[in-house]
This record gives sequence, C-alpha cells and structure tokens, in this order.
Amino acid sequence: MLDSCPALVLNADFRPLSYFPLSLWSWQDAVKAVFLERVFIVDHYDTYVRSPSLEMRLPSVIALKEYVQAARNPAFTRFNVFLRDRFSCQYCGEPFPSHDLTFDHVVPRSKGGKTIWANVVTACSVCNLLKGNRLPQQSGMYPRHRPVQPSSFMLQENGRAFPPNYLHDSWRDYLYWDTELEQS
Repeated sequence: MLDSCPALVLNADFRPLSYFPLSLWSWQDAVKAVFLERVFIVDHYDTYVRSPSLEMRLPSVIALKEYVQAARNPAFTRFNVFLRDRFSCQYCGEPFPSHDLTFDHVVPRSKGGKTIWANVVTACSVCNLLKGNRLPQQSGMYPRHRPVQPSSFMLQENGRAFPPNYLHDSWRDYLYWDTELEQS
C-alpha cells in the first residue's frame, strides 16, 4: 500500500525536476527530506504513517527548497536519442514503443560516420534494415528531422508528451500547469 505512494518532486520553481522519467521519490525518501527540512510539502495523500510519537500524512507533491540547475548538455544515451526523436522512426515517421526501436547512423560508421548526436537517429527495425549500410542519397531514405544535440529543455518538453502510466490526481496541476487551456 505505501509503495503506491511516491511523491512528485518539484524544483524550487515548482516545475517537475524531470518529466521523463517523471521525478518521483519513494515515500520514505520524501518523509526523510521533510524531516531534514529540504523540501516543502505541497500536497498530501489520504494515507498516514505513524510512529509511537508521530502521525503524518504522506506527501504526494513536494518542492525542493533550493533550486537544482538542469544539466545543460544531456547525456548521449539511446533513451535520450529516442526521446529527442519522440519515440518515432525518423524514416517512416511511425511511433513505436522503445523496445521496438533501434538507432541508425545517418552516415554509416563503415563510411566514416561517427556515433554523435548529429549522426544518429531513431529508426524502426524495418527501416533500419531497408536503409542498411548506405548513405541517404544511395538509399533514398532521409531523416524527417535533422539530428541535433538536444538541450535539456527540449528533452523535458518532449517528455511532457509521454505521461507515465500512473498519475495521482494531486500531481496533474504541477505537471501541466503551464499548458494552454482548452476553450469552450
């Protein structure tokens, strides 16, 4: 029961530390941070924890007291390439779950291509096999978007489009508070 009560962690500016993966702390870490006075409690669950001398509602949303600066240059990882490309094949344009994606060297390594942001794109296995070890001019397959090194902000914005499987009601206002509202 308590393991289903993680706390959404907001930076000191009340924006999530991360959207993808969503910045969550276990209830134990959240309670510890409260007692160490490192966070503000923004919202609670209806669940309590008790000790012989204390009863406390579990925090569902906490905000850091000190602002944590985001890394300027995200790590070059397979996951971040997929996130930059929005989990879509850059050749056919179709979205895929991450386990069905690969990455492709636009200029193949055998032709001098490097494993860097500007030469690697997300590809489905069908397109990756179809393109093979050829240059875009040879295969007629060009990435839909020019591969670039993303900023942390770009990855955060892309991550917002992929909500986690579980969102507690108390988190919604803090995850999407700056999105445009629908007009009726």
